[in-house]
Amino acid sequence: MATLLYLEKIKEGIILRQNIYAFIEENEDVRNYLRIQPIWYKKLMRNPQHLDQLETEAKYFFKKSIPHRVSKFSDGVQVASMMLHMFQAMNNSGS
Repeated sequence: MATLLYLEKIKEGIILRQNIYAFIEENEDVRNYLRIQPIWYKKLMRNPQHLDQLETEAKYFFKKSIPHRVSKFSDGVQVASMMLHMFQAMNNSGS
C-alpha cells in the first residue's frame, strides 16, 4: 500500500515537472532568465510553486513588468510633448 502511494507521488512530481518544463519552453524571457540564473533550476525542482516568483523576477530583469512599461510609455509621451512644443515654437517664430 505504501509503495503504491509512493509511486503516485512520483507520478505527480513527474507530471508537475513536465508542466514546469512546458511553461519554460513557452516563455522565452523565463527561459533566458534561467540561463542567466541557473540556481532557479534547483529552486523549482524543490519548490515548483515558486514558478510565479520566477516569472515575476524574469519580468523585472528584462524590464517588462507593469511599472517598467508605464515608465517607458511616460517617457515616450514626454518626448512627443517636447517635440510638439518645439514644432509650435518653430512655427510661431517663423510666422
